[in-house]
Amino acid sequence: MPMPAMINRYITDLPVEAYARQAARQPGQPNWLLTNPALAQALGVPTTTLEGKTNAEQWAQGRLPVETQPVALAYAGHQFGMPVPQLGDGRALILGQLAHDDGDWRDLQLKGSGPTVFSRRGDGLAALGPVLREYLVSEAMHALGIPTTRALAALGTGESIAREFGPEPGAILVRVARSHLRFGSFEYFAHRGDQQGLKTLADVAIHWHFPALQNRPAPQRYRELLIALVDQTAALISEWMRVGFIHGVLNTDNMSIAGETLDFGPCALMDVFRSDQVYSAVDRAGRYAYDQQPAIGHWNLTRLAECFLPLLDDDPTQAIDAAEAIVDDYPNRFRQHYEWALLRKFGLYTNDANHRQIGMEIAEHWLSLLQKQQCDFTNSFRLLGAQSPGEPAQAEQLLQWFNQDPALSDWLETYTQALNAAAITEPQRQAQMIAANPIYIPRNHQVELAIDAARQGDLGPAKQLNRVLTHPYTAQEGVDHLAQPPNPQQIVTTTFCGT
Repeated sequence: MPMPAMINRYITDLPVEAYARQAARQPGQPNWLLTNPALAQALGVPTTTLEGKTNAEQWAQGRLPVETQPVALAYAGHQFGMPVPQLGDGRALILGQLAHDDGDWRDLQLKGSGPTVFSRRGDGLAALGPVLREYLVSEAMHALGIPTTRALAALGTGESIAREFGPEPGAILVRVARSHLRFGSFEYFAHRGDQQGLKTLADVAIHWHFPALQNRPAPQRYRELLIALVDQTAALISEWMRVGFIHGVLNTDNMSIAGETLDFGPCALMDVFRSDQVYSAVDRAGRYAYDQQPAIGHWNLTRLAECFLPLLDDDPTQAIDAAEAIVDDYPNRFRQHYEWALLRKFGLYTNDANHRQIGMEIAEHWLSLLQKQQCDFTNSFRLLGAQSPGEPAQAEQLLQWFNQDPALSDWLETYTQALNAAAITEPQRQAQMIAANPIYIPRNHQVELAIDAARQGDLGPAKQLNRVLTHPYTAQEGVDHLAQPPNPQQIVTTTFCGT
């Protein structure tokens, strides 16, 4: 089967200021680390092109069996609250787009392919650790049902690159995304006062991701685009909260217009529940802690809305009023999405608003008990869903898990009463909980063990972990260790960026 033809809609659809044409560097001796046959099939990529030395060299250099037109994108952003007028792809190249079998297009991007005009004195390279972390975590997020960029392949470069803690093996990620348009893409044109560029970018975002808005007149379609982005962001962050995901660097340049989890860097999923959990080494003040992510989504949307002002109304005052009305609806939209995400974890979701309110109070009380007793976030929910909460054996097991905390007995009674009041049967509760609570997540210590093994040339642990994470809600034989929290010597307290 031949490789399908590629397009590059950044070149055809965006202003020339939005990108820079760029060739990938030639790495040393590329080799395949991990490949994703299922995603390759969905993109029409022959799996035979994802094997062998010659193919590894071609992919690493962006020279596929079909013509590519590599570009690095320009964008700006707010980094830890501070505006930066120009950032851009400092170590990534978009090769073009392939048609996915869902009928939409997907970007193919090389991450770690060498310096670009936007590198800002960086080497443009990527190390093995961050590449494998993004591969494993992004594919896990996809399997968890959370919108995300994905990984088609990870390649070693056969080189050693300099990093803060010493030399690291080099690597390249072949990343797949609905697009790489970011909140920072709009900030880039806004910083330059380029209203035509803003309009073109907004129309492209609509055409690519919100085609139902294309026939709306201006400025209505831009208002509706902003409304859609507010709702999409609220939904995405709610799903992060459901599984205990902490992005780590939630700057505006890491927020996707396509609504996907973007740029995994020092990300992590929680073991022990702590509402203010931080893993990222660069987030020293906890700006992007687990419980701060909803509010940061709101803050980032406000920065995006400021860029939209010229598109929303010719009258500046009317434009500000329109933007404020749209962005001010974010807390309400987040609450709706978060209720859906969180209450399903307890089997308590119902269409009745009063029952949902009671359910949220019960849910928040449970989380406070988890934090008080330092319980594992993922396994606590699986334990709660294992048996009916009215069963004495279940109550005893939970009490042991919660260190015999008497507050748990009161909580179980209230929980059972809420299920009965909402007429939620045990099969209904179980169905909700099984679908919302994974058995397997990419636990930090398991990811680090897989990376350490890969540095020694052993890809077995990474491949096994990836296979298991592909089916996170289904119990699998012989991998119980991948569902267990770390022992004290294995606890990972800090995760790092890949630059």
